[in-house]
Amino acid sequence: MDLGGHHKDNFVQLCNPNVATLKEDVLYHFGLSTGTHDLSAMFGDVKFVCVGGTPSRMQSFIRYLASELGFDQPGADYPNICEGTDRYSMFKAGPVLSVSHGMGIPSIAIMLHELIKLLYHARCSGVTIIRIGTSGGIGLDPGSVVITQQAVDACFKPEFEQIVLGKRIVRSTSLDEQLVRELVECSAFLNEFPVIVGNTMCTLDFYEGQGRLDGALCCYTEKDKQEYLQAAYSAGVRNIEMESSVFAAMCRACGLRAAVVCVTLLDRLKGDQISSPHEILLEYQQRPQRLVGYFIKKSLGMP
Repeated sequence: MDLGGHHKDNFVQLCNPNVATLKEDVLYHFGLSTGTHDLSAMFGDVKFVCVGGTPSRMQSFIRYLASELGFDQPGADYPNICEGTDRYSMFKAGPVLSVSHGMGIPSIAIMLHELIKLLYHARCSGVTIIRIGTSGGIGLDPGSVVITQQAVDACFKPEFEQIVLGKRIVRSTSLDEQLVRELVECSAFLNEFPVIVGNTMCTLDFYEGQGRLDGALCCYTEKDKQEYLQAAYSAGVRNIEMESSVFAAMCRACGLRAAVVCVTLLDRLKGDQISSPHEILLEYQQRPQRLVGYFIKKSLGMP
């Protein structure tokens, strides 16, 4: 199925016929519901959704974007729409929604189920969704931004595996190729920091799952780690994080145009621990925001 070439009248769809039969759909982890909120009035104009790990990062992103798009007003605030729950945070400015997803596949998967249902109930159309975040690089200088070509698992396969009712379900993790090209064009125009296109490895763990030597458990050597990371590099992997595979799989299954843009905080070939000063790391974290912010601004036809 070709997921490129989306049109503005493409409404968000679900891959679950059961939802249409519900009298009320409670989006529990957002603190929202079709019975208590007019989701169409609240979110019907959303065209861009940006998701990232922490509430503070996604709030700073929406403030930055509101300023860039000219939506910012003196004294304006962007309250957390999900203030009734402490699981996720959500912020909105014009046609842009900014949502935190926590850390790891289970956390972002739960968020995505409810986010995609929210977009469906709100009758949103022509939506682009982008994950912006941090990662560990492989063979890249810290501060490099990776636009993901394919999300791969820890065996370098472009697939996401889940056990459903005791059966192994495998979904493709391919991302929208046209969207990758558009983001690359934006990065070339900005020309502010290194940007490359590469595969992103998604793991189930921060320590052993990523070959670190500094966790509470470790059953391998430095030599083993280096061989594994070099094999990943040879497979086209340029960074490692913990959410991209299920993000790509779920967005693709529901026909959403999606991309992953992450900055690298270190080169894993040279070490395991993040040691850059806080102010440097903060600037690194803003790089995906600046690239995606420029992309949204350009997409909306703003100078």
